[in-house]
Amino acid sequence: MRAGLSGVAAAAVAVGVAELVAVLTGPLSAPLLAVGGVVVDHVPPPVKDFGVAVFGVHDKTALITGTAILLAVYAYAVGVLAVRHWRIALAGIGLFAVVGVASALTRHDAGLVAALPTLVGAGLAVVVLRYLVELAEVRGAGPPAERVLVGASAGARTATGSADDPPTPRAGASTSAYRMESRRRFLKALGIAGGVAVVSGVAGRLLTGRRAVTKARSEVVLPAARQSAPPLSAGVQAPGATPFISPNRNFYRIDTALYPPQVDPATWQLKIHGMVRNPITITWEQLLQRPMIERYVTLTCVSNEVGGDLIGNALWLGTPIKELLDEADPLPGADQVVQRSVDGWTCGTPTSILRDGRDALLAVGMNGEALPVDHGFPVRMVVPGLYGYVSACKWITEIELSRFADFDAYWVPRGWAQQGPIKTESRIDTPRDGASRSAGLVTVAGVAWAQHKGIAKVEVQVDDGPWAEATLAAVASADTWRQWSYPWQASEGEHTLRVRATDTFGQTQTSTPASPAPDGASGWHSVQVNVG
Repeated sequence: MRAGLSGVAAAAVAVGVAELVAVLTGPLSAPLLAVGGVVVDHVPPPVKDFGVAVFGVHDKTALITGTAILLAVYAYAVGVLAVRHWRIALAGIGLFAVVGVASALTRHDAGLVAALPTLVGAGLAVVVLRYLVELAEVRGAGPPAERVLVGASAGARTATGSADDPPTPRAGASTSAYRMESRRRFLKALGIAGGVAVVSGVAGRLLTGRRAVTKARSEVVLPAARQSAPPLSAGVQAPGATPFISPNRNFYRIDTALYPPQVDPATWQLKIHGMVRNPITITWEQLLQRPMIERYVTLTCVSNEVGGDLIGNALWLGTPIKELLDEADPLPGADQVVQRSVDGWTCGTPTSILRDGRDALLAVGMNGEALPVDHGFPVRMVVPGLYGYVSACKWITEIELSRFADFDAYWVPRGWAQQGPIKTESRIDTPRDGASRSAGLVTVAGVAWAQHKGIAKVEVQVDDGPWAEATLAAVASADTWRQWSYPWQASEGEHTLRVRATDTFGQTQTSTPASPAPDGASGWHSVQVNVG
């Protein structure tokens, strides 16, 4: 037990101190984040889908927690081995170092310095483990004669002891007293190791936060919009449906960044290059001087299950990307706009869609304030009608005109479709699945979406009865979701409610269920309601 705890304590010190060193070398060089990033990059699509389905927007927290638990189990085993097989334990720490260093060096723009946190942490782990295991070995020791026999049986001691032996008890000390002293010394050392791990880890996180761009974001003054969004009608909100505008703090977040990139707007630049006649590089100040427009746009994640909540609607402020692309003047055949994040993530958007007149924005504002760091500060892309994995690049720093035949963006080699138009879908927000209601009038309500096409009709079915048309809320634009409600005269018993939507092109969403991969989920959302 003590030996295993020694291994866990040594690993905790390694990880905690590594976090502190990573303040200087970059947060993604810390072992947990580096290894987690490799997992995110290489996890099979079914595993990724499972993680999002189970943990939703908390998938990254779950990944880091799971990684930490696996590390603790591994460290416990290394500690147990260290008592009798020190060289094997050293090899175990070496393996930890190899994995951590290799992972850190694979992060985008990582230099050799990215290996430093893991190397420092591993070195401290050796020292801490050696010291704690030496204390742990004397857990059953009594008078000196007993210590000689215990040590000799393990092949680690001789009758004369060794320089590595812990201090022998004073002559005449009882076995129980010595064991108590040994336990006290071990627990004290364990506590010190734990304190070092916690203090260094927390200090590392706090110092990283201090270096973050929170202050720079708070000082951003967004420019006035050349075109404001049309005022919202009071009728856009249906009774019982989710709020029409999703607050920034509640807006879903799905991306591959375990730690949101901290991009200082003072040094931010956007490079537009590739298959263009006029390459462009634009700074933050130059971007803010460009004409800005405001638009309500609903974004949807391709990982959203039928009835899921990976969807949100916000008021975005940005400059039309079409104007920038027109200035760059793409060459014939450049059918893909590859967007790159500062952390190296990529997505590919059809060039024709970004130039067809829709309100595709290089956005700097969200719901009246500068973009939150989690949602791409200082600049991100917002494209109506496309799933985020092919269009919504956060922390964007590069746009390259290319061809779909020449380049596959991040998610394409991982089994997702090359192009991802959003499917017509709908959701019941109230009553919730499994809810109980009293017999009589029950309001059924929810949202429907078909971004850049718009919703023309929503229908509700009770059990296997006829479809009944719901009342649509006022439309804000074809690029947002549309809310709906339906008055249901509920009778006692168990009932199944279903919903389906029809877009303005006359296409009714399919009843055929499909999982999110490779191009978005489909099917009718249904809920079970108990009426008593």
